[in-house]
Amino acid sequence: MTYKFIEVCAGAGGMSLGFMNAGMTPELLIDNDKDSCKTLKKNHEGVNVECIDMKVSKLEKYRDKIDVLCGGIPCQSWSMAGNRQGASDSRGQLVYTFRDHVKTILPKVFVVENVKGMTNLNGGEAFREILDVLKCDDLYDIKYKVLNANNYGVAQKRERLIIIGVLKRLNIEYNFPTELEYKPVLRDILMDVPESIGAEYSQKKKDIFKLIPEGGCWINLPEDIQKEYLGKSYFSGGGKRGIAKRLSMSEPSLTLLCSPQQKQTERCHPHELRPLNVREYARIQSFPDDYVFEGSLNSQYKQIGNAVPVKLAYHIGKNIVDMLSKLI
Repeated sequence: MTYKFIEVCAGAGGMSLGFMNAGMTPELLIDNDKDSCKTLKKNHEGVNVECIDMKVSKLEKYRDKIDVLCGGIPCQSWSMAGNRQGASDSRGQLVYTFRDHVKTILPKVFVVENVKGMTNLNGGEAFREILDVLKCDDLYDIKYKVLNANNYGVAQKRERLIIIGVLKRLNIEYNFPTELEYKPVLRDILMDVPESIGAEYSQKKKDIFKLIPEGGCWINLPEDIQKEYLGKSYFSGGGKRGIAKRLSMSEPSLTLLCSPQQKQTERCHPHELRPLNVREYARIQSFPDDYVFEGSLNSQYKQIGNAVPVKLAYHIGKNIVDMLSKLI
């Protein structure tokens, strides 16, 4: 049996591709970023892609016809939920918009993906409120768990919060995927990577990274250079181990972010004096080499950095398919 899904805030399509690999069929992919929409259309020919804000999308025609509704819903503004800003900020309202789409469509399952820090907003108060909203007037049973992508075949230490809602009347339970024994590191996936565009370092930054060994970061620099490079951050305390970070082939990557060369998000190649390029970024996020990203260099980095790792999405989706197959 084929299970149908809709994804909102689809981005470059990491979750969509993972769900497709798990045997699901996309009915509709929605995002409001033009480059992301071009990426989705390029890689998913024939799939309905709408480049609109999810707040104005009309989904009534899909009621009782969709098995899964999913999306990475922005929730940053809920950090201010104690002051009621979570509900009034436009990004905070997306939680309510997603809830409204769930109540409109009544999918058998919904999936929300977000940063793990979401569970601690306002000492957990905001997260409890978000979960209450997502229960949709007690129509859905909710489960959530922080999953590390490295435990599911991804060469990256990327922890993501996954919230699963299952329609109560179905009387079935979702089980999060079992961790794999195989934990890939960069040497497992950064071999024979196709050539691609990528950011470059200035000569000054190259001179700095010459001093940093594989797997090292700013702490490996002489103290005078540390102070110059970090500026006020040098005295702020904390680990800051992502600054001036050179990755290691014998470890998984740190979490990829929207740029590999900003001071707080640096991801230097283990052996070369340059940031990771676009195809290396994509490999680490477990996209296939023939998956095309549209837009400028910065846009491609942003799309890949924001994506759900494909293999992580696959294992989440496979367990959804296994669960729904029990209804037959």
